[in-house]
Amino acid sequence: MVSVVQNLAVDCSDAYGLARFWSEVTGCPLDPEAKPGSHETQVMLPEGAVLYFNQVPEPKTVKNRIHLCLRPTTSREEEVERLLALGAGLVADRREPDGAGWAVLADPEGNEFCVLRSDSDRAGMSSPGPEA
Repeated sequence: MVSVVQNLAVDCSDAYGLARFWSEVTGCPLDPEAKPGSHETQVMLPEGAVLYFNQVPEPKTVKNRIHLCLRPTTSREEEVERLLALGAGLVADRREPDGAGWAVLADPEGNEFCVLRSDSDRAGMSSPGPEA
């Protein structure tokens, strides 16, 4: 027997607001019952687990121990710019001059996530590497 991942839970101070941000990031819809002021809501991913946002009273205080890594359908550079315009912040730039690497961003509540190279970015390199 095994366990199936039901959701990826994110504690936050504004469940609806943060879910809206991640809905824009992923292009996936909010739960149809979500509304401003909801203390919990989710982003409906196309398959499997959902992104679940749960309002909690305490603020985030340390680096995430688990984070999302995103592989964009457009170039990594275009996606980083799009996410910054949505309200993300740049935490660390791990992009290399040869095109390898990734960018570490944070959502509006400070939760870190990575933007990897897109498949087309990777295909354009002589040695695409296994990760980003």
